[in-house]
Amino acid sequence: WTSGGNMGTGRINHAGAGTQTGGLGFAGYTTTNLNSSEEYDGSSWTAGGNLNTARRGLAGAGLQTAGLAFGGYTTTVSNATEEYDGSSWTAGGNLNTARNGLGGSGIQTAALGFGGRTPPPFSSATELYNGSSWTTSPATLGTARQNLGNSGTQSKALAFGGETTAN
Repeated sequence: WTSGGNMGTGRINHAGAGTQTGGLGFAGYTTTNLNSSEEYDGSSWTAGGNLNTARRGLAGAGLQTAGLAFGGYTTTVSNATEEYDGSSWTAGGNLNTARNGLGGSGIQTAALGFGGRTPPPFSSATELYNGSSWTTSPATLGTARQNLGNSGTQSKALAFGGETTAN
């Protein structure tokens, strides 16, 4: 690991997408839910477009110029999906099951959302996104959990760690 540039706005419970030289960080929480996004060029962050819905605990997938934000928490658990084109966010198809703390992988037109919290239980559910709508997958996580790590593609994803019991 080496140090990179700092985000313009420090935040927690945010999501990201992209690559090391074309990254995208968005939403999250400071003292309130955020709707801002920032783009990374490999050395510094610059402001990107604002999401339509400020939230935290969401998942992300895709690239800096074709990003995807889904789920999260506003004042309730959200099923909202938004797509990023490199400058602005627009509404996409809603998740079938609203949840926060979920994992995400893939690209904007072939994404995967899994796990999370639907309150009150944790979820093992998996949904597939095709660029316009989500479908429920028969494949589920072996262990229901939230705030898990994630990587991969829609067809070859990795879920790791996470919280399995309520605090």
